[in-house]
Parts: sequence; C-alpha cells; structure tokens
Amino acid sequence: MLQAENIKKAYGKKTIVKGISFSLQKGESFGLLGPNGAGKSTTISMISGLVPHDSGNITVGGYVIGKETAKAKQKIGVVPQEIALYPTLTAHENLMFWGKMYGLTHGEAKKRSAEVLEYVGLTERAKDKIETFSGGMKRRINIGAALMHKPELLIMDEPTVGIDPQSRNHILETVKQLNETGMTVIYTSHYMEEVEYLCDRIGIIDQGEMIAIGTKTDLCSRLGGDTIIQLTVSGIDEAFLFAIRSLAHVNDVTVHESELKIEIAAAHHEKVVTSLLAEATAHHINLLSLQVQEPNLERLFLNLTGRTLRD
Repeated sequence: MLQAENIKKAYGKKTIVKGISFSLQKGESFGLLGPNGAGKSTTISMISGLVPHDSGNITVGGYVIGKETAKAKQKIGVVPQEIALYPTLTAHENLMFWGKMYGLTHGEAKKRSAEVLEYVGLTERAKDKIETFSGGMKRRINIGAALMHKPELLIMDEPTVGIDPQSRNHILETVKQLNETGMTVIYTSHYMEEVEYLCDRIGIIDQGEMIAIGTKTDLCSRLGGDTIIQLTVSGIDEAFLFAIRSLAHVNDVTVHESELKIEIAAAHHEKVVTSLLAEATAHHINLLSLQVQEPNLERLFLNLTGRTLRD
C-alpha cells in the first residue's frame, strides 16, 4: 500500500527528515511515534503529497508521489492535527463540502455524508453548526471528512488531542473498526497506550531518523531491555543479596534502603520469581511487596530517545 524509500526534507539549512524508509502492507495499522520536533508530521505530510520531498521515493497504492500525486491522493484520507472544518457550517454541510472536494457528485456526497455521520456517532447532530460542538465531536467530524471518499490509506495525526474520554474511546473504536474492514492506517499519537491498542507495527522517529521499527513484542524483546522486579523487604543481609545475584537469568541488582531492583532476562521472570521466594524463605527475609515490570513501549521509547513521548 505504501513504500517510502530514503525520503528527506530540509527547510533552509535545517534537515527535518534524514532519509526515512518504511513500507506498509494493505490493511496494516502502523503507529508512528516520536517526541515533539522529531519529524513525524513532516513525514506524513510528504507521504500524503501535502509537502514535496527533497529526495527519495514515495508510492501509494502503486502511484508515485511527485509524478502521479493526484491519483495517489484519491487513495488517501488525512486527519490533520488541527481541526479542518468550517465552524459556521453544519456537520452535514462540512461533509458535503469535503466530499465534493474529493470529487464526489452531489448525490454521492449526500449518501456518503449520512453513512459517515452514523459511523462517527453524530447522526442526530447533522444539522447543527460545528461551532456548537464539543472538542471531541469536532474531532469525530474531522475524521468523518477524511472518510468521505472511502480512502484505502487513512493518515491520522494525533486525532485525540485535548478531548474527553468518551470521545477518545469512540475514536479509538472507530479506527479499530476501519482497520478491521481492511483500511490501512498510519496513526501518530502522544498517548502510548493508543498505539499499543491500535497498531500492528510501530516505527519510532527521533531527530528525523527512523531509529526502530517492528511489532511491539519484537521491539521490546530486541531493544526494550530487561524485565524489572521491584522487591520491598523488611531487612536485607549480604547472604541474601549474594544468593539473588547468583540466580540464573539475573543481570543486575541494585539496592536502595529496603528496596531491591532486580533486572532479569525478559523471558524468564516466572522462574526468577519462584527462586526469589525460595531464597527469601531460606534466609528468613520478610517480603513486603513484589512487583514485576515487563518491557513496554514507554520504557523502550525512553531507552532509545532519552526522552518520554510527551517531552
């Protein structure tokens, strides 16, 4: 569905995107993560033909961006970060306008508007002006506008920023359903849990480069580091510490007062927990708490970029 090969973009002397490459199969849901200023929005703007790329190649549905851009755009729906609606028009009027911009006839746009309003759960607000909508409702109509021409590739740039939990959940379920019907999705977000829920594969961009790409499981197992066991005890002695450090699959043990941080190989935490309990009993150590933290995207992202996603 999409092939991006070594695409680059500079503004003046500052290079924003430094040779990013990735591809998507039809029906895939792909999460694009990166801290602010990493180059995410510029990358998706180039893919959608809104911003020309300086070098490299982009094809969407077999059409080359830059040569067959108009045909490629017919396959793409874009949900921008900012609301792209006319506030003094009704929801239906906005959808009609964007449908006609995509080349639909009046009859096609009218039929599709009704379908889209039902899809985003706002049929009863069809005749209300956008300026009367909540932030979450505006976001849902914003998505609806991108769906009017039944795109094969849906690009969503942080579609849930600043909205209420109910609208956020509705948007996530809508995206999930669209993907399950075969629509290819590129999804950027500052909410890690959204990407984990929606996306088959994930790409992490930092400073204009794609620094990691793969499934969540693959990325965490290859790059996310160890599983961490947090142990709180009533008292620690050297014999107990020596026994823990000697256990198979334990990579590191750090101690702070009555708390132990034990880093272990990710696939072996159940065996290590069993051994820990046995050693605590053997050394008469009273366990107050035990918590297992498996590799996750948040930790992976921090390890790779040195920043949290919202930095």
